[in-house]
Amino acid sequence: MAATQPVATTSREPTGKSTSMQKKVLVGGSIGQFVEFYDFTLYGLSAVILSEYFFPDGDKVTGLLVIFATFGVAFVMRPLGGLFFGALGDKVGRRKTLTVTIFLVGICTALIGILPGFDQIGWFAPILLILARLGQGFSAGGESVGGPSFVYEHAPVGKRGLWINITLAATALPSVFAGGLILLLSTVMSDASFDSWGWRIPFLLALPLSAVGLWIRSRTDESDLFKKTAAERPKEFSPIRDSFRENSVGMLQVFFVLGLTALGFYMLSAYFVTYIQTTGDLTREQSLLTNAIAMASYTIFLPIAGAIGDRVGRKPMLIAGSILLAITSIPAFGLVTSGNMGLAFLGQTIFVISLCCYGGGCYTFFCERFSTNTRFTSAAISYNISYAILGGTAPFVGTWLVDITGVNTAPGFYMTICAVIVLVLIFVTRLPETRGRLG
Repeated sequence: MAATQPVATTSREPTGKSTSMQKKVLVGGSIGQFVEFYDFTLYGLSAVILSEYFFPDGDKVTGLLVIFATFGVAFVMRPLGGLFFGALGDKVGRRKTLTVTIFLVGICTALIGILPGFDQIGWFAPILLILARLGQGFSAGGESVGGPSFVYEHAPVGKRGLWINITLAATALPSVFAGGLILLLSTVMSDASFDSWGWRIPFLLALPLSAVGLWIRSRTDESDLFKKTAAERPKEFSPIRDSFRENSVGMLQVFFVLGLTALGFYMLSAYFVTYIQTTGDLTREQSLLTNAIAMASYTIFLPIAGAIGDRVGRKPMLIAGSILLAITSIPAFGLVTSGNMGLAFLGQTIFVISLCCYGGGCYTFFCERFSTNTRFTSAAISYNISYAILGGTAPFVGTWLVDITGVNTAPGFYMTICAVIVLVLIFVTRLPETRGRLG
């Protein structure tokens, strides 16, 4: 079979009742996504204290901008990690590659929990923090795409949207878990103890969480679809070369489709807690609580949207979701910064529903858009570049827009503009309907 030909649908495609192996893949993929986003979410939730601990005293806005800049540093490495692990995953297999990525991201996250601060080692503290973030970003570049791809290739036909979105719903749970843990620790500990060492505990927990995911993945196997593809490909197969040769248009489409959800997700999970505190004048505990509940609702709505996408198609969900984000973002951000706890939660919930509607199409689309031969590489390149440009910069841009404009809802206008651009690109690039593509 030529490398440029997608694998045909066969009876070996997973169908009917889910097997024990398929369920293990689903659980392993979900845990991998949890660990990866636990790192990025935890960093955003801890932005205020990290800015005080790793950088010298100064203006609070400047400190937040610096810490959010280091937040974005990890995203710079994600495309490189995606390129490396994507090619590795397409050549040697998804499972072997994912055992490396989940272990590496856990190690790098735990390292942040043992780093000394600026008062102890001066500028070496932020340098070591940045190095840890680079390691996290490199490993996440493979995990973020490899996990969903592995689940997709094992999922029952007709339920791939549901299964992918269950896996991606795990990306919201870290906000609930980490936010709840920080809230608990900050409540039961004195401010001095929490600021001194209590904040480290959530970072150190990443290591045992990675170990659990590693153990589950060791009990899985490659899908029949991947095995068949690997057995029939030519010896001169090159994942990177073939990805750009076969999938240049598809990679562009995945880039802008995933870019919008990357922006929205990191606004919600990594920026809103700080945003509510600094702009909405709520306490840390109130901000964490409202955001944790909103993220919990995300884990419920996203699989529902995936199941709807299985019935109506990916493209209708993308169109409806982008329209909703364009309409609701500005009023939602206005509610978030109202200074009222109930309204802040309502604003986040409105934003979550719009984002999940869009997610009902985008997450399965990036797997279905490419053939099995180059799925991991092609998706990893476009996925991680979009997350680096729009997701990694979301907290920084949000903070900067409020600072320079003096308008609390400025990030909502930014979200609206991006949603309109994506809606136009869906039609201009003639985005295909991918539901039912199995090879």
